[in-house]
Amino acid sequence: MNIIIMSRLIAAITLFLSIALTILVTIFCSVPIILAGIIKLLMPFPAAWRVISTFCNFMMYCWCEGLAALLKLNPHLKWDVEGLEGLSKKNWYLLICNHYSWADIVVLCVLFRKHIPMNKYFLKQQLAWIPFIGLACWALDMPFMRRYSRSYLLRHPERRGKDVETTRRSCEKFRHHPTTIVNFVEGSRFTEAKSQQLRSPFKHLLPPKAAGVAMALNVLGAQFDKMLNVTLCYPENNATPFFDMLSGKLTRIVVRIDLLPVAEELHGDYVNDKNFKRQFQLWLNALWSEKDNLLKAIKQQYNKAGQ
Repeated sequence: MNIIIMSRLIAAITLFLSIALTILVTIFCSVPIILAGIIKLLMPFPAAWRVISTFCNFMMYCWCEGLAALLKLNPHLKWDVEGLEGLSKKNWYLLICNHYSWADIVVLCVLFRKHIPMNKYFLKQQLAWIPFIGLACWALDMPFMRRYSRSYLLRHPERRGKDVETTRRSCEKFRHHPTTIVNFVEGSRFTEAKSQQLRSPFKHLLPPKAAGVAMALNVLGAQFDKMLNVTLCYPENNATPFFDMLSGKLTRIVVRIDLLPVAEELHGDYVNDKNFKRQFQLWLNALWSEKDNLLKAIKQQYNKAGQ
């Protein structure tokens, strides 16, 4: 009984420290980024933009280092990573990934911070209103995506394609310096309830949304050196990985990275070319089916190891 009480007490203290330190690190890094973004807005000179963007990326790297330090509050954490070889900070990458938890962003930032250019995420519009984080992401030119339901689009057809246009404008800004564009292709975090609601054909994934990936490839396809197909799994903390991370109870992070060529057939007009749209969706669904099988194998491997 005393051991259980002590364990809960340590978890509560760790949770408090993690939240406090995360807020402090975020404020420390985001305020300079926000100020730099305002300066960039007031200085319409491409040379100044490049210098300011370099500074913003450096501050984001500092944020990633802060997150790496915070992960050390998980004393039993072990990484199982395959596929980091051959990456370079001088290249352009399109990174697609499954999405389980807020922990995913921490994992991607910490894992890739020294291997590829700073990650730029496709973000939900609601995140723009989070204090410090929203403005910092704006200053870093990250695209904010507003999702519309099918019924809403039927009532407001003029809104159709707005996300695609947002993607195009944001991607144009990344032509001038090596960038990693990150897209959680499912558009939302995986839960069993969402999987049933969307009638997902996959066991461990939601159906992928192809438009953002297709537009990024259409705008920057020639500049992308590779596509990073990343699979994340928390086999021992599957229920609440982010809470466990903050509580110091995260024990295992499994990451599989597959470097894919940006094939010519992936470039096309997703909005207006129905044949290309169909082929692209088939390609992405096939990729997602492979990822689903990989997640199944990873979970089986660790379930057997824990028996």
